[in-house]
Amino acid sequence: MAKKGRRRGSDGEQSRALLLSIAAEEFAVYGYHETKISNIVKKAGVSQPTFYLYFKSKEAIFQELVDLFRSDLRELTNQIRLEPDIDEAAVAAQIEESLKQIFRFFDENQNLTRIGFYVSVESIEIKTLMAAQIEENLVFEVEEGYFRQDIDMKIAAESLVGVIERLTFHQLFEGLKRPEELSREVVGFFLYGMLNSRQLTASYS
Repeated sequence: MAKKGRRRGSDGEQSRALLLSIAAEEFAVYGYHETKISNIVKKAGVSQPTFYLYFKSKEAIFQELVDLFRSDLRELTNQIRLEPDIDEAAVAAQIEESLKQIFRFFDENQNLTRIGFYVSVESIEIKTLMAAQIEENLVFEVEEGYFRQDIDMKIAAESLVGVIERLTFHQLFEGLKRPEELSREVVGFFLYGMLNSRQLTASYS
């Protein structure tokens, strides 16, 4: 009997996960208002009563997807803060790796990202929270001596989120650039700017 119960539980978890996956695709492609529960259950191969075993409504499953994206992104953003005492020569590579993790997360979870970062009404709040976390990371990193103290880190964080948002939608999702390529480009721009070395020297002389 115990084995049977575990199997039913496992099947239930799989059905729930399948419904979430299909719902994410439907919401990402058609938007909230055009997505129908009837289409979700049809693609999942389950009945509508089965859907309502796990989710109270279309709004409930959509909100769970938004909350899942917000939670995963918050955890990832918290993890990318530079640790103290990193060798100076390795700082750029570490930042590049951190950005690659973000772009890779978006790439591997494109439907979820479209919902949480672009479609949902909470998307503005999510990006605001992301910018606040990055700003907090940057302030810590300034104190550790990694970056200049005369830069407004709020502006830097907002700029970085804007760049990530735009590049994800127009480069990553279009298949024009891979996560590692985007992270390299962003690091080159933010750390070294657009001036060549001769012009940079003249500007600060």
